[in-house]
Amino acid sequence: MKKALLLSTTGIAVALAMLAFGFVAGSPQIAKAGTTQPVETAQPVQTAQPVQTAGADTKAADTKIDRTEVEGIIRDYLLKNPEVLLEVQDALEAKQKEEQRLAALGVIKNAKDQIFNSTFDGVVGNPNGKVTIVEFYDYNCGFCKRAIEDMRALTKADPDLRFVLKEFPILGPDSQKASVVSMAFHMMKPEKYGEFHNALLGGQGRATEAMAIKIALSLGADEATLREKMKDPSITEAFSKTYDLANKLSITGTPSYVVGNEVVFGALGQDVLANKIEAAKAAL
Repeated sequence: MKKALLLSTTGIAVALAMLAFGFVAGSPQIAKAGTTQPVETAQPVQTAQPVQTAGADTKAADTKIDRTEVEGIIRDYLLKNPEVLLEVQDALEAKQKEEQRLAALGVIKNAKDQIFNSTFDGVVGNPNGKVTIVEFYDYNCGFCKRAIEDMRALTKADPDLRFVLKEFPILGPDSQKASVVSMAFHMMKPEKYGEFHNALLGGQGRATEAMAIKIALSLGADEATLREKMKDPSITEAFSKTYDLANKLSITGTPSYVVGNEVVFGALGQDVLANKIEAAKAAL
């Protein structure tokens, strides 16, 4: 983190120096006392001729900017006022966050059905709830495993909450295979998907295809039918769409959420999510 901040602030310092140099170098030259004075004429001059002023070349040379001198001034200023770099860094981060927020608003507006109403996504809580929260998760994400308690508490406390679970396997082959089983089971028994999800995500150890199949069978799935559903090409297609959607929303990790018109990154806890849900309700 310190190295990243150093590199960032160093870049900012260089940019400031270049900006300052460019500004000074590009500024108009200021005439000194005793040089040519403006001449007023009664009528416009039709054929203007260059006027040679004695000593003009010498004075132009006097105003030539020394790059090393300018950079030294900037360096001394930043060394004496290092907090400027932090202020610039904060301003840059705030600007980037706002740009990201506005971009996400556009994506949510244009891909609303894909985000909130995909037929491939499992739903817990009230399937007809007025407010929807969407979670992008991976079955082998440690933070997702802890965040499952947030989902349980939120859906229990709010009977009008619709909680959508979007498979986003990004932590390796085991996660991908477990999610294939999960989506196949959802196709077969959507009414039991919540139980399956809680058992696999809330279980001990690493989620694998074998573990996911074992849980599916314990919930009444027929193994032959389940394995046939796992070959359904629409599952791969659904993954592809989710990866593309996550990329557009700048989601690179799990868990991440979409609540109303906002993307929430990370396992921030039940209280933060509850506040976001209330804000989404107020905006209805």
